[in-house]
Amino acid sequence: MTTTPLPPLTCDIFCRVVDNYGDIGVAWRLARQLAGEQGATVRLIVGDLASFHKLVPRVRPGLPEQAVDGVTVVAWSEPFTPATLSEPAELVVEAFACELPGAYLEQMVHRAPGPVWINLEYLSAEAWVAEHHLLPSPHPFLPLTRFFFFPGFTAATGGLIREKDLFARRDLIAMRNAETDLRVLVFGYDHAPAEALFSAMAQTGKSVICQVAEGGLSAKLQHWRASQANNAPEAAPMLAFQAIPFVPQAEFDALLWQHDILFVRGEDSFVRAQWAAKPFVWQAYPQSDRAHLVKMNAFLDLYCDGLSAAAENAVRELWQSWNDPLPDAVGPAWAQFIAQLPALNAHARRWSKHLSESPDLAANLLKFYRKNAKIQGFAVV
Repeated sequence: MTTTPLPPLTCDIFCRVVDNYGDIGVAWRLARQLAGEQGATVRLIVGDLASFHKLVPRVRPGLPEQAVDGVTVVAWSEPFTPATLSEPAELVVEAFACELPGAYLEQMVHRAPGPVWINLEYLSAEAWVAEHHLLPSPHPFLPLTRFFFFPGFTAATGGLIREKDLFARRDLIAMRNAETDLRVLVFGYDHAPAEALFSAMAQTGKSVICQVAEGGLSAKLQHWRASQANNAPEAAPMLAFQAIPFVPQAEFDALLWQHDILFVRGEDSFVRAQWAAKPFVWQAYPQSDRAHLVKMNAFLDLYCDGLSAAAENAVRELWQSWNDPLPDAVGPAWAQFIAQLPALNAHARRWSKHLSESPDLAANLLKFYRKNAKIQGFAVV
């Protein structure tokens, strides 16, 4: 007796590019992993192909539909008509509350059985996340229910994006790096107290190579250099600065792995810094009500577990001064951080290993899909 293999799972991921490439960066990683590792047929519907192109140069902004790395990329045009997509997928992911088009929702209503609808939320370590993860939210007037899916750092959440070959690629790069200079990567929002950090690096007392990502902080670097006297420490052999251009997502991990200390921002680079297993400083996306500091401290409450009092204080002081921001506190905080570097290196490796012991976000998402697909009558793959 022969059996006919079931067709691959179909998945539609909707994403609007808000700013700073964070939303599309996460959506693209998830789309590639679902297609490449889980064998799903994935369509990524994106509202801004021009920004997506900068992150993934193979994406061509002028095309309404194209195949990139095993994913069908669809331009999210307005008005969105039912003809734009032939049929809703079995698994529908609404990334970061981007709001599905009304026409697509109507298609979902008429799909039998109905799709499993996920609202992929932003990453947070706050305690309430675990309480809201996987909660249902019935549509106010359509016979549809979406489920809130929260990435996170504990088993009670949806986990983090992590490709199967990530650590093997990381460790291969690490074996090749044998430089004695302290290499620092600075990637942050424009309001970060970068000039105070540059001055602190000039007084580190060891050879430092600092690479500053393209943008407002590289402009601050130029201003800082111009403000120095002719005998400025940054002119000495012990300190070198380099402004680096925007790096496509495919090259970003390798850039992190080549540095010893990482200053990162937003969501995607925040997670990738943790997989890099290097001491890092995260700059949370700034919010007017200072809620970003609450998010920062919620993460530090998890991350600092197991650190000595001195090492924990070094981490908290530098993160606080970078995020608040407090320029006058950056110098002393940087000195504390450097003094604790051996302990922070060991801790970063332990933390990365600890996180990797939980299932990744794509695996958790498919597990939830399979459970709900059985309830709704899908042929589960």
